[in-house]
Amino acid sequence: MAKALIILADRFEELSLYLPWYRLREEGVEVTLASPLLHGLTGLHGYRVEPDCRIHEITPTDFDLLVIPDGPCTEMLRLREEALDVTRTIAMEGRVATIGHGPQVLQSAGALDGRTVTASPGIRDDIRAAGAAYRDEAVVLDGNLLTCRGPDDLPEFCGSLVRFLRQTVKV
Repeated sequence: MAKALIILADRFEELSLYLPWYRLREEGVEVTLASPLLHGLTGLHGYRVEPDCRIHEITPTDFDLLVIPDGPCTEMLRLREEALDVTRTIAMEGRVATIGHGPQVLQSAGALDGRTVTASPGIRDDIRAAGAAYRDEAVVLDGNLLTCRGPDDLPEFCGSLVRFLRQTVKV
C-alpha cells in the first residue's frame, strides 16, 4: 500500500488539504498528517483537523509521497528545521507535491534549484530567486516534483497527483 505524508500547521488552506487528502484515501493510499506540534490545527476558514503525529517523529523513507498544502501555514513550516529535514529527504529520494505557497518550504529546504514549478503568482519572484523556473500553469510536473498554482486548479492537480503516485507505487 502506498503511503503519503501531508505536513501542515495552523492557517492551512482547507481545500488544498482536504481535496488531495480525500482523493489519495479514495485510491487506498495510507495518509499521515504531521505537524510541528501535536494539537488541533485551524485552517484559514475555521475548519479544524487533528494531526496524527509530530513532524520530528516521522521517518521520511517510510513515505512514497510528501504533500505540502497552500496557505500561511507554509511560513510556519519553513521556519521549522524538522519540516525542512523531512522535505529535503523526501525531495531527494521520493515524490513531492505542493500547492500554492507550498514551494516556499522546498525553497527553504534548498530543493528548488534547477527545477521547473508553478505556485501562487505572489511568490513567483521567490521561486526564481531560489534558482527555479516559474511557469504560470495550473499544474507542472518536473521529475519527482508536482506543483499546483492554487485552489482553483485542484481538480486538475488531484488527477495528476494520482497518476504521479502510480508512476512508481502500486496504488
